[in-house]
Amino acid sequence: MAQHHHHDVTEHKVGTMDITEQQRTFAGFIKFATWTAILSILVLIFMALVNA
Repeated sequence: MAQHHHHDVTEHKVGTMDITEQQRTFAGFIKFATWTAILSILVLIFMALVNA
């Protein structure tokens, strides 16, 4: 039979968690995705110009 384990967990309050690290990670991901897209477009333009 399933047992229920109770942990001492306080009630979550919205807006109280420090999300600085998550914001930095997301900003890094967006920067990486942007540069990847730009590089891909440049490669495609180069290939079109040299008739690859």
